[in-house]
Amino acid sequence: MKRVHLIGIGGTGMSAIAVVLLEKGYQVSGSDLNASPYFQMVSKRGAKVVLGHDPQLALRADLIVRSSAVKDDDPEVAAARAAGIPVIKREAFLSELTWGKETIAVAGSHGKTTTTAMLICMLDALAYDPSFIVGAEIKELGTNARWDVGRHFVIEADEYDRMFLGLTPRVAVVTNIEHDHPDCFPTPQDYQDAFKDFLNRCVPNGKAILCADDPGVRSLLKADLRTDIELLTYGFNEGCDYRIEDYVWDRSASHFTLRSYKSHQQPLTLGNFTLRLPGKHNAANAAAALAVVDALGASAADCAAALAGFAGTERRFDIVLESAGEVLINDYGHHPTQVRATLGAARELYPTKKLWAVWEPHTFTRTESLQKEFAQALELADAVIITKIYAARELDDGFSPQTIVDAMLPGKASYIPDFAEIVDQLSRKLTGNDVVVFLSAGKGPQICAGLRENILKQSGEAAA
Repeated sequence: MKRVHLIGIGGTGMSAIAVVLLEKGYQVSGSDLNASPYFQMVSKRGAKVVLGHDPQLALRADLIVRSSAVKDDDPEVAAARAAGIPVIKREAFLSELTWGKETIAVAGSHGKTTTTAMLICMLDALAYDPSFIVGAEIKELGTNARWDVGRHFVIEADEYDRMFLGLTPRVAVVTNIEHDHPDCFPTPQDYQDAFKDFLNRCVPNGKAILCADDPGVRSLLKADLRTDIELLTYGFNEGCDYRIEDYVWDRSASHFTLRSYKSHQQPLTLGNFTLRLPGKHNAANAAAALAVVDALGASAADCAAALAGFAGTERRFDIVLESAGEVLINDYGHHPTQVRATLGAARELYPTKKLWAVWEPHTFTRTESLQKEFAQALELADAVIITKIYAARELDDGFSPQTIVDAMLPGKASYIPDFAEIVDQLSRKLTGNDVVVFLSAGKGPQICAGLRENILKQSGEAAA
């Protein structure tokens, strides 16, 4: 196999696969319906890409890999099957992509991108030279994927469509479990069972590092897991094998101590750590990554500088502007728990500013099924704007975000489907003492970019 064609190559996960294949020396082609930044990135790196469908391009490949959003009636899928070219989904390809490496897989409803990125930066600092795939560009490294000489492959393990069941990890991390993706997992039990199946796919005598602060993960600890898997817990609570203690936020950074209570009559201090990202949830993410380092037999203390310098990932509490008293933050939050954590972190970091939330709902099924929880989470902001729903892989089922606006305190929220109108209204209403958090897994950054440009024009600064 020398030539691989990726259908949906502009997506986060598929573009990362393309990067790894290119760095391994494969010929890579691909198609996508949207010219995303990742689509353009893989083209610059050497993949032959086409916008739309091109069955003839697909027919030149030895293997077709398709994303979960690509259906059986896709023209390229149909042409490849008619020609006898194998067509597989992304999750089935992951085992081949990671073959020969020791896989470290980071799963969870929330926080897996940040945790994965932190771990990659730590292993780089330890000269482990890991290969990796992560769900966003790591700012320090300027990429979302890499093939390298080290024996470890660190991968963000996505539960959607049960994609993480294509992995066989040496170390598996679960940050939290909270029912999501109702289009794939109709009930909370379906969702919980998928994580149990994920852990049971660990290699013999593998390790599972689990956040014991989370109720869903605590339920998993009681599940029917293989007895050869070593279970290690982390968190703030007593009883954790790796416990976060002495947590302090000083308006510029988080500080905490991580201690190991496993196999020690007395707690063993692994180190004192500083983290630029706000919020106790990010300290927990850091603890997960440090626990992996310790479980690998390396020194967590040697990762302190890497953690202190960690600048985050694209669209995860990504501060894109601080100018003229205004702060703009891009965030990927598209679940109520993520929304609550991000708004709480913004309030912690900027306690005296007016907090705006601009939320682009992601998929009709999630928005409708969690409408009450979204309304409650958004109440943390002082003012809320809700955009039209980003349908992604779904069809419009008629549910309107106005329903969520009506469930909130009168006058706090408004439904504005037009992006240009949102930019116009915010440009007029901001007073020079605001923080605007854009919560979107879709096209929300377009609104942020438009507002950023207006603020810089008004302040006389040049847009970078």
